[in-house]
Amino acid sequence: MAEKHILIVPGDGIGQEVTTAGKNVLDKIAEKFGHRFTYDAALMGHAAIEATGNPLPDETLAKMRASDAVLFGAVGHPKYDNDPTAKVRPEQGLLKMRKELGLYANLRPIKLFDDLLGASSIKPEILRGSDILFFRELTGDIYFGEKGRKDNGDTAYDLAQYSRYEVDRIARKAFDAARARKKKLCSVDKANVLETSRLWREVVQQVATEYPDIQVEHQFVDSMAMMLIKDPRRYDVVVTANLFGDILTDEASQIAGSMGMLASASIGDGTGVYEPIHGSAHDITGKGVANPLASILSAALMLEISFNLKPEAEAVVRAVDEVLKAGWRTRDIAGPDTPPEKILGTEKMGAEVLRRI
Repeated sequence: MAEKHILIVPGDGIGQEVTTAGKNVLDKIAEKFGHRFTYDAALMGHAAIEATGNPLPDETLAKMRASDAVLFGAVGHPKYDNDPTAKVRPEQGLLKMRKELGLYANLRPIKLFDDLLGASSIKPEILRGSDILFFRELTGDIYFGEKGRKDNGDTAYDLAQYSRYEVDRIARKAFDAARARKKKLCSVDKANVLETSRLWREVVQQVATEYPDIQVEHQFVDSMAMMLIKDPRRYDVVVTANLFGDILTDEASQIAGSMGMLASASIGDGTGVYEPIHGSAHDITGKGVANPLASILSAALMLEISFNLKPEAEAVVRAVDEVLKAGWRTRDIAGPDTPPEKILGTEKMGAEVLRRI
């Protein structure tokens, strides 16, 4: 029996709705497999700013460090999107969390459920069989480098910066994953232009010498953006820098049909954070229509990666697959031929998954 303590951080917008579905699935797994999961909750993002003035309160950070894993929702609010001068922003909490917890690797599995082939705007014959695992570096690059304004505010700058050890540690995680999959790895950079990318490629090439069984490909990010849509089945494990990974994984969400289907894990050497890749989606907050499947699949990743409970994780993924095979959809993955009675809200979709675990 596994005994684990999980922190639930709903964050903002639809985060509250989808993390409830994820927690329900964890409860069901504990019940079915004889584990004991205990929970706590904490504030982050806009909700935390409203309550404390801080997007990541010290109390939340302490609870994160004391937990075995974190199930996270989303952060963000339109008031900050429309005010670029705001000094305190929800996203600052996200960046601080990654830095403070040492979450240097973001894993995003892009796996297409066969029954959602029609939900993507890409032709089914191009998509069928796609299964990509992205490793996005999470604590370096342009997001964390020196930034500011000069020339009376008329010139802005953001410094992209990487150290050798930062590239080395995520490269090793990606190579280890490739070894357990199809033994293929693609490293994405912009080494023809950027010095950070030249260091990136140099380090990945060095690490590759320790993994002679892995077939390694290096690709420029602009070419990768095209090939990801043109021939997604070409890729298995992809490793890339923070900014490139942010953009490419959102693009890759269209392979899976919707951002509402994509889970992610942010891991380092301590507490892991599991979250759907979609944002806070304030346009649908409170309407009960958000897709909970990404949060549910994030809970499955938690079971597998942080708790090493692979059969339990597989039971969750299998339940999601069965729900989709039965024709149930949330509105973001419903096609033009989906009968209205088969389109469910957040709560009912979560309940369908629970029934099948």
